[in-house]
Amino acid sequence: MNKIRIGIIGCGVIAPGHLASYRKLADVELAWACDLVEAKARQMAAEYNIARITTDFRKVLQDKSVTGVSICTDHASHAPLTVAALKAGKHVLCEKALSSTTAKMNAMMAAHAKHPELVFAGVFQHRFDPVARYVKRLVDEGTFGTILTAGIQVRCLRTNAYYQGDAWRGTWAGEGGSVLINQAIHFIDAIAWIMGGVESVCGTCGNLTHQGVIETEDTATAALRFKSGALGTIEATCSSHFDWETTLSIHGVAGSVEVRNNKPVKIVFGDKALMERVQAEMTAIIDKPALNVGKSYYGTGHPAQIADFVDAIRSHRLPFIPAASARHTVEIVLAIYKSHRTGRRVVVKN
Repeated sequence: MNKIRIGIIGCGVIAPGHLASYRKLADVELAWACDLVEAKARQMAAEYNIARITTDFRKVLQDKSVTGVSICTDHASHAPLTVAALKAGKHVLCEKALSSTTAKMNAMMAAHAKHPELVFAGVFQHRFDPVARYVKRLVDEGTFGTILTAGIQVRCLRTNAYYQGDAWRGTWAGEGGSVLINQAIHFIDAIAWIMGGVESVCGTCGNLTHQGVIETEDTATAALRFKSGALGTIEATCSSHFDWETTLSIHGVAGSVEVRNNKPVKIVFGDKALMERVQAEMTAIIDKPALNVGKSYYGTGHPAQIADFVDAIRSHRLPFIPAASARHTVEIVLAIYKSHRTGRRVVVKN
């Protein structure tokens, strides 16, 4: 088995989840730790036994022995880093959001089109969560009958100090938004994936508690029309007194399921035997933390997604979440922003 050599570009809060996940895999070597702040790269290198550090991503890409890179930087740098990595012949796993504009995502896709032999995946680790996969299976099998509504709620707290800690946060140029494109996007992705995609949105955004600190939204709502014809809702805020609370619900003519913080809180079906089966199967899903790094709300999916990325490289196949699929979720968020600005329903770009 050929050794996969990985460079980590960006040594911030999400990088340890990638590093710890790669270390679980056989014949994978962490070759480079790269960050604009040398001290961050040096700390990651020491903690994860990485031989080389740099503040210049080009050194990582110039290393012919590097197989692929994990891009764990701020949103605005995802596109140029991805384009450069693909041009250099490196496989790419890019953290969310894939980028913050359609134009930048077009550039990323165009670069990949010139190198289709390379794996280009977008991170949405909650698609690997056992509960999300089970609910997706119920939808795909038609267990809910005709689905009427589906939605998510994301309630968390981001203080002024959080936004003031990094210049790019809370800006349109750097972050591309706030609660929708950063915190809620994971769960927007989950509901969009489970339901088979979003056709159009009508959204409203507001800055209710961070005036003078951020130029973007801390609270947002949206009405969705899924490609299936079902209707949906998004409610998201980073101004809540909750540390972190997420709810995902599916309601169909045959029954409904509600999941809060990745645990089922409601399972109701008209068919008693069906309800008992779903209850038993969901109860049997054990979703223990897979890593002792990062935040609890990252979920347990990073190791599975990174294992899939490495296997896709070795097997010369598409990853479970190809970049085009990750792009759809970003386009949903961008459509909500556009709807807020224009006051009109917006069709989500494919």
